[in-house]
Amino acid sequence: MPSGSDKSGSKSAKAIKAAGKKSKTKGGVPARSGGARGRNVPWLTIGAAVVVIGLIAALAINLIPKYQDRAEAQRFAPSESNQDPSTAIEGVQIQQYPAALHVTGTQRVAYDQSPPFGGPHDQIWANCMGTVYPDGLRTENAVHSLEHGAVWIAYDPDALSEDQIATLASKVEGQQYMLMSAYPGLDSPVSLQSWGHQLKLDSVDDPRIDQFITALRLNRFQYPEVGASCSTTPQTFDPDNPPPFDPTPPGADAVPMSGEGITPDSTELTDPMQLPADPAQPVVPTP
Repeated sequence: MPSGSDKSGSKSAKAIKAAGKKSKTKGGVPARSGGARGRNVPWLTIGAAVVVIGLIAALAINLIPKYQDRAEAQRFAPSESNQDPSTAIEGVQIQQYPAALHVTGTQRVAYDQSPPFGGPHDQIWANCMGTVYPDGLRTENAVHSLEHGAVWIAYDPDALSEDQIATLASKVEGQQYMLMSAYPGLDSPVSLQSWGHQLKLDSVDDPRIDQFITALRLNRFQYPEVGASCSTTPQTFDPDNPPPFDPTPPGADAVPMSGEGITPDSTELTDPMQLPADPAQPVVPTP
């Protein structure tokens, strides 16, 4: 028969064993061996968030400078108190030219600038409804567009890459009173013209391009024929088949810049439907 001490030892052993079982459970649930495991990391969600953040950063890097450039360009918007903001743009050349001096489609003008930005010009204007001409364009037609308030971007096709040309085209396409064409032999990669104004540049990324356009496109204080159209019809000027650029020097019979021998046309027509079907025929003023 066990003694009292044996009974006490037996009870102690049972108590220790019971305590060990309890330590292996929490609220009746077996405890995990090897310590508590870490939570599952949502790597897919984290990866998607990183991608989204990266896209936002890329857009910001590309778009913010463009918005800043546009905001900067708006400082050059014309107003009653600042009728020629281009005077604050470094490199802009300004000259005064008489308006409404028209030549026929077979005549050339002895321009004093290359590209020209004023003076006698063809009686038919080049289409300037955001038109990007893939090749050169007859200068006498382009100058008439300037008289209507357009900005003409000319470029040296041998000095620019396709991407650079596309950068310039993006500033013209879809913008009324804008046109763009190649100008072989140009003495700078890029040249911007409005009536009586010119800016020659080396880079298509120069912020002065937007400044010039803002300051002078449809600036009613700086071009002669406010309200004149930039649209044409195929019967007057076909943008898909325009008069080509002529790289040869004007001959001795070219019309001088003074317009000598030309009677100024004070009845400039603004509706292309009113113009004669044959661009070589002179415009006859309506009595």
